[in-house]
Amino acid sequence: MINKYKGCLLGLAIGDALGAPIKFLHLPEIKVKYGEDGITEFDAWDRFRPGFYTDDTQMSLATTVGCIKIFQRFMYKRACNSTDVVYARYLEWLESQANQYQMRFPGNTCLNALKSGKMGTIESPINYSKECGGLLRTAAVGLAFPPEMAFREGAEYAAITHGHPSGYLPAGFLSKVIAHILEGKSLQEAVELGIRRLIKYEGHEETLKKIMLAVELSFSLESVENAIKEIGEGVGGEEALAIGLYCSLKYFYDFRKGVQAAVNHSGESDTTGMITGAILGALLGDEDMPESWILKLENAPAINKLADDSFAIFKGHRSLPLETYPLN
Repeated sequence: MINKYKGCLLGLAIGDALGAPIKFLHLPEIKVKYGEDGITEFDAWDRFRPGFYTDDTQMSLATTVGCIKIFQRFMYKRACNSTDVVYARYLEWLESQANQYQMRFPGNTCLNALKSGKMGTIESPINYSKECGGLLRTAAVGLAFPPEMAFREGAEYAAITHGHPSGYLPAGFLSKVIAHILEGKSLQEAVELGIRRLIKYEGHEETLKKIMLAVELSFSLESVENAIKEIGEGVGGEEALAIGLYCSLKYFYDFRKGVQAAVNHSGESDTTGMITGAILGALLGDEDMPESWILKLENAPAINKLADDSFAIFKGHRSLPLETYPLN
C-alpha cells in the first residue's frame, strides 16, 4: 500500500507542475504553443524550471504534515483539535510566502483569510467563497483518516478559508474518495459512497450536480475537450472536483493520459491536474507514473519521504522522530 501513498502525493505534485505553465491560457492558445495535443510534458513557467509546482502542492504538503502532527500528538497522548493543528501549518505556509522563491502566486481568498487572524469553520464561515482554493489542499486527508472521518476533516480544513458549501464540500468528497481507494474500492464505488455522504450536508446540490455530470460524461462518447468545457473551467470547487473526477474515471487505467487530459483546458489547469494526479496516483500507485516526470519533479525525494512517514504513522501506527515532527 505504500505505493498508493507515494502515488497520491507524487501524483498531485506532478499534475500541478504539468498544468502550471498553462493556467488560465485558453485552449486555442495552448494548442498554438504546444501543438494539437496541448502540453504533454513539464515546461518552465514564470521564473521556475520545468517540474516545479505551485502553491497547490505547497498547501497539500502542509496539510499532510498537519495530519502527521495530529497523529503524533495522539501517539503521545496529547489532546488536540485537529483543525487547529492544520490551521497552524497553513499559517506557517503563509509566512513562507515572504520568500520570493517560495511564493507561487496563491489565490487572494486564501491569503486574505489566513491574514485575517480568524479561522473559518463550517458553522462560522469566514467568507462565502466557493473557489477551488479549499479543495486543492485536501487530498492527503484521505491518506490519514478512514472514509467517514476523512469527509468531515477535509471539509473542515477547506472551510478554514472558504465558507461556501461548494468551497468545502468538494474537499470533503475528495478526501473520502481517496480514503475509499486505499481500502481497495474501485473509483466508481468510491464516488458512489462519496455521494451518499455528500447529500447529508446542506448546500450540497451544486456539487452533486457537477459530480453527476462528470460521471455521465465519463461514460459518453463526447470528446474530452467538449466534456471538460461542459463541466466548466475549474474555478469553483465543484467544477474543479468534477473535472478531476471526469478525467480519473475516463482514464482510470492510465496516469499519464489522465493528467494530460485534466490540464489541457481553458481554466485552473494546475488544480484540475493536481486532483486527477492525486486520485489516479492513489488508484494506480507510483509504478504507473513516468519515471522521467518523477525525476524532474521539484522536491521528489522529500515528497517520497513524506509519503513514507505518512504510511508509517497512519497505517503502521508508529510514532515519528520528535525532531522531525515536534508536538507543538
